[in-house]
Amino acid sequence: MFHKEGHKIIFFTFLFSVVIALLAEYFVTLNWLRTIIQLAVIILLVLILQFFRNPKRKTDINDHNIIAPVDGKVVVVEEVFEKEYFKDKRIQVSIFMSPINVHVTRYALGGIVKFSKYHPGKYLVAWHPKASEENERTTIVVENPSYGEVLYRQIAGALAKRIVNYAKVGDKVVQGEDAGFIKFGSRVDVFLPLTADVKVEIGQKVKGGVDVIAS
Repeated sequence: MFHKEGHKIIFFTFLFSVVIALLAEYFVTLNWLRTIIQLAVIILLVLILQFFRNPKRKTDINDHNIIAPVDGKVVVVEEVFEKEYFKDKRIQVSIFMSPINVHVTRYALGGIVKFSKYHPGKYLVAWHPKASEENERTTIVVENPSYGEVLYRQIAGALAKRIVNYAKVGDKVVQGEDAGFIKFGSRVDVFLPLTADVKVEIGQKVKGGVDVIAS
């Protein structure tokens, strides 16, 4: 199963691969060169398919838990001052996605979308300390009666040139459902109340829509 954001890219990559492979078959006389060209386009197609995969995940919905919004590795767990929305101290949990991770963003909790804003910006590497404030990004806040407000931020990286965000103010969203997509590597920051019991640590790998990061 592939994410809808990749359907067009997959289609054109497939056409490109077929055309190049056929041209190589008929016009490249050197066997070794023809084989290299055909293998290269096959590898390209496989990489595109792998990147846009969208595996089904079963989320155990629980209003008292915050789940990982994306697949990846936890790179930050610290108390910070969140200056855009809360304007107070929060616990930040950041998850870095490599190009081989699933890049679907899922709602970390269910509730009502209270805030959703896109920010154009730079394309610093996703682990750069200033990426959270200077890179292209979206900020989304979901309010849940049992948990209060939780903010998550999709952040573009050096390769990511497009962030897709489905959250709109007033939407009623379900924990674990598709919230967007970040193309070609990046990270997501989650800002939790200081009272949150964080369940992950730096270096830990998490699975979006499944693993609990705080309760």
